[in-house]
Amino acid sequence: MWEGIIMTPYDILNNPFLNKGSAFTEEERNRLGLRGLLPPAVQTLEEQAAQAYELYQKKASPLQKREYLMRIFSINRTLFFKVFAEHVEEMMPVVYDPVIAESIEGYSHEFIDPEYAVYLTENDEAQFKDIFHRAAGDRKIRLIVVTDAEEILGIGDWGTNGVDISVGKLMVYTAAAGIDPACVLPVVLDVGTNRKTLLDDPLYLGVRKNRLTGDAYHRVVASFVDAAESLFPDLYLHFEDFGRDHATALLREYRPRIATFNDDVQGTGIISLAGILGALRISKEKLTDQTYMCFGAGTAGVGIANLVMSEMIAQGLSPEEARRRFYLVDRQGLLFDDMNDLTEEQRPFARSRSEFPQGAPSADLLGAVRAVHPTILVGTSTAPGTFSEAVVKEMASHTARPIIFPLSNPTKLAEATAQDLLRWTDGKALIATGIPYDPIDFGGVTYRIGQANNALIYPGVGLGVLAVRAKRLSDRMISAAAHALGGLVDPDAPGAAVLPPVSRLTEFSRTVAEKVAACAVEEGLAEQTDIGEAIDAIRWTPEYCPLNI
Repeated sequence: MWEGIIMTPYDILNNPFLNKGSAFTEEERNRLGLRGLLPPAVQTLEEQAAQAYELYQKKASPLQKREYLMRIFSINRTLFFKVFAEHVEEMMPVVYDPVIAESIEGYSHEFIDPEYAVYLTENDEAQFKDIFHRAAGDRKIRLIVVTDAEEILGIGDWGTNGVDISVGKLMVYTAAAGIDPACVLPVVLDVGTNRKTLLDDPLYLGVRKNRLTGDAYHRVVASFVDAAESLFPDLYLHFEDFGRDHATALLREYRPRIATFNDDVQGTGIISLAGILGALRISKEKLTDQTYMCFGAGTAGVGIANLVMSEMIAQGLSPEEARRRFYLVDRQGLLFDDMNDLTEEQRPFARSRSEFPQGAPSADLLGAVRAVHPTILVGTSTAPGTFSEAVVKEMASHTARPIIFPLSNPTKLAEATAQDLLRWTDGKALIATGIPYDPIDFGGVTYRIGQANNALIYPGVGLGVLAVRAKRLSDRMISAAAHALGGLVDPDAPGAAVLPPVSRLTEFSRTVAEKVAACAVEEGLAEQTDIGEAIDAIRWTPEYCPLNI
């Protein structure tokens, strides 16, 4: 894609997609005018990666480690992904969640490099297409991760600082699924922020006004989609960390038109369903016999509930039978249909007070658990410690193998720790968490804790869609992804995890991609039908290639 472009030597050294640093060969140094602009020794990529990892290990804190990796990312994409791919399990929490939260909070104060991202504001709406053209240049963009940064992880609204979430997601796409980093584009829609500390911060780099709402907001999003779709016809569009008032509505609007994915609505749902299916393989129980409760009925909580309910229907329950097994709890307690503050997405799950002839449960989680007796408890509340000993023991008294997923992150926002859940249930709980855990020894058994990290699922989904050029991402393709991942656990191993480990990320990203692509072919949504060949053709590996410029 760079052939025929006239570049100066420093243009090449400052282009992270072309730069090889000390690995430029003697021939390249002579031909490209680089001789004398680099130290004379010629290194291999492997030598560079070993050197980079040695320096990485010397950094004192996770945030310093991330800052060092971002320096490499900004100057040499191939080297960055070589190091990341070789140490993916170790570096995933540093490159992405939970350390990225600290990076986002300090973004404006520590800004150094725009990292080939796109920053779109309402004032630039008429120029969106031109901005994309300048940002992409001759690169053929296949994948955009876009955020408006309203509900980032568990830290909320961070305005333009949230661009790091788009950059981080795309890093994982490449490391896990081999998506070519030259074919991706991180985008932030800066539609303002309601965080007063940012608006009052003289160093904040974003738009200094409250968030757009209503028609003005939707017009900006529509202009973004129109511009991206017109310039990048083979685009897969990933929405990330949009607020509860917009996430589901935007997915509903654009999903029929373009291959679109919302990680908070669909990705969190897929990984949670996969974890539940893995847990049920261990307990030898049926999904259709479970009673589901979610604490935290925002975008993620409702998205998970919808996907699990759809799977119950697919396994034989009627929609009415399935819905009766779902209970959502939010700030106001168990959701009831006479509440006037329910969102459009929450309302289908609201219960009738007549279901509780002895009186509605108290407006807290313990009261809801006592009244409902859930067998599955999922937390997306960002309310730390709310899966208390009393709540967990009450739940465990009514089911032999309680499935408990405290998914909120970062660590300081988790509903419970895995150690406490094991202790309070005498090792019987089947656990997935939103943060990584080392194996835990309890009662003579080593328990491996599955991390419900969306990185386990969305790279493979994206690879499958992109490889066969799927026109859209269907419900069946999403279900296929969850089953592919849930089927990778070892149900008979003592202390088995309900999800496979991040260390196998590259392997099962391909497994997920194959299942998603096969489903797209079966549904007539794919332009290419030779799945293995299509996946091989699109996968990128971090290797230096000859520069023909």
